Amino acid sequence: MARILAIDYGRKRAGVAVTDPLQIIANSLTTVKSHDLIEFLDHYFAVEDVDTIVVGYPKQMNNMPSEAVVYIDAFLKKIKKRWPEKKVVLEDERFTSKMAFQTMIDGGVKKKDRMNKAMVDAISATIILQSYMASVKIR
Repeated sequence: MARILAIDYGRKRAGVAVTDPLQIIANSLTTVKSHDLIEFLDHYFAVEDVDTIVVGYPKQMNNMPSEAVVYIDAFLKKIKKRWPEKKVVLEDERFTSKMAFQTMIDGGVKKKDRMNKAMVDAISATIILQSYMASVKIR
């Protein structure tokens, strides 16, 4: 079975999370500079079998896309063109950064370490992936 990969895409960085090959557990993988993400994915897909890419899609409270979708939509076009064989899914990412920050507090991460935005992005990608996996099991 192929892995599922999730991306919390931002202007500066992208958090990346991935499932195990049996698609049971979501794990934080890394954080990559956004302009290096396509190259990172090229290398990752050459080594690992991934059939689904889940991308966090920011929405406002009224369920309308936020202004950040402009650069996310451009990224989505790139990945769909580069890997047309992969399923690309959008997952609502509202509150994932706040949830990631709270997860760090609950996990006992020191205040100084909680300032690490890259860690927040990687945890956010994991939350996006867990949310997607839960929604697929419900369907």
